[in-house]
Amino acid sequence: MEVEPQQPTPPINKPLMRDYWPRYRKRTYIIITGVQCAFMLLLFGLLELTGITHIGWVSFFIASFVSAGILNGITITLIHILGRPFRDLVQAIVLVAGEPSAQAPPNPNYAQYDKDGFREILQTVYELAAHDTTPTAAPIATSDTLATGLDNTTTGVVILDQNRNIVYSNKHAPVRINTESKMVLDLIFPEDDTLDAWLTRAEKSNLISEHQWTRIANKLPGEKGRRIFDIAASYHNGSNAATVLTLFDRTSGYMPEEDEFDFISFAAHELRGPITVIRGYLDVLQDELKPVLQRDQTELMGRLVVASNRLTSYINNILNASQYDRRHLKLHLNEENLRSIYDAIADDMQLRATAQNRLLVTDIPANLPTVAADSNAIGEVLGNLIDNAIKYSNEGGLVHVVARPIPGFVEVSVIDRGIGMPMSVLPNLFHKFYRSHRSRETVAGTGIGLYISRAIVSSHGGTITARSTENEGSTFSFTLPIYDTVAEKLKSSNNSNVSLIEHGSGWIRNHSMYKG
Repeated sequence: MEVEPQQPTPPINKPLMRDYWPRYRKRTYIIITGVQCAFMLLLFGLLELTGITHIGWVSFFIASFVSAGILNGITITLIHILGRPFRDLVQAIVLVAGEPSAQAPPNPNYAQYDKDGFREILQTVYELAAHDTTPTAAPIATSDTLATGLDNTTTGVVILDQNRNIVYSNKHAPVRINTESKMVLDLIFPEDDTLDAWLTRAEKSNLISEHQWTRIANKLPGEKGRRIFDIAASYHNGSNAATVLTLFDRTSGYMPEEDEFDFISFAAHELRGPITVIRGYLDVLQDELKPVLQRDQTELMGRLVVASNRLTSYINNILNASQYDRRHLKLHLNEENLRSIYDAIADDMQLRATAQNRLLVTDIPANLPTVAADSNAIGEVLGNLIDNAIKYSNEGGLVHVVARPIPGFVEVSVIDRGIGMPMSVLPNLFHKFYRSHRSRETVAGTGIGLYISRAIVSSHGGTITARSTENEGSTFSFTLPIYDTVAEKLKSSNNSNVSLIEHGSGWIRNHSMYKG
């Protein structure tokens, strides 16, 4: 006899834990609203039937529902306030269970939780999740074996406790003993993205957080024993091993690029002499030939002078960028008009745009507040950002340069509608030599333009940011301080940018921040 094949049982969609609180809240609100409406109808009905009130049926229903609405609003507000611990407990369990959720992790440091003792309940949930409580058939390794295994790797591992003290490091980790006989990390983090700054942010806003750094060195360029690391950090609030750092030694991969940049700096230094001679001869020729030059020849001579001056500024900025590695980028800032700074490079920018069939449009009002700037350095920043926008925009595309005042600063944005970038690329954009796989394949470049731009802008006391959407375009923005806001500081230091940045550990440390 022929047996019909059994139909497969359709899979049962198991409800997600993260959906419980919205369902519970909705069901609670519906029940409360229904009960209160019924109660008010019954109450007013009894009052009407007993003759205590005579308000008419229309007024009866209106009064019933208005009273129910007011009472319902009060009740729902109380439920929202008093039900917060239950909501946060559900969200905490969702988090530790590993379900994806758009909700932020509940914060056990909420003031009320500290008062009523709920903080310990939430903290216990997180701490239990941080430890693997599943028993194993037999112990895999003792602590001594684990420590030996970590020492046998070429990867550095460092563990910090809740007070940021180093409680463990393997032999490949870059740590040293300071003058107070304490173990400390022997690393030079970027001034705008230090380990301490990240931990402070994580402690305030997150229970579990992760962060990455690339090209973090343990010594300054040129010092013996310099190593360069990529670092991954994990933070768990409340754990005895609060912060775990994993350091991947990339010295062999990064050092050739570091040597390349050192060569570029050396070449720039050697070119400074000949360029100075060329500029001198151009000045002499301009003065000597001025009476006999035609108008177009005079204009050509002027462009040669401008080009030689720009080349000199580029060389100086490359040398400055190499000094930036050593935290010694020093500039003299003057009162400058941003429109005048752009006008000095406008012809060259238009020529580049035209050559690549792009439309360059600028909106830099002449009446913007003056800024504290080194005009040649900021001209290079503008040139770098516009050149990138031209290269990464589409054929016939528009590149828009916009400047506007914001509190204390003037902000300049360079906008294109080109190929754009994925979010994963943005945090590394301003690192030296960084170029994404896509850009390496399609556009020529060295990867130091944005690094130099960041060095210049941050040394002005400004910030540089990047926003982008893949296949839609990118916006690069930077800020410069309005001159009037820093005039007194500059005058007190002979126009040096040292007055805008803080001294520390013998270096000039920038306050400015890159926002990814």
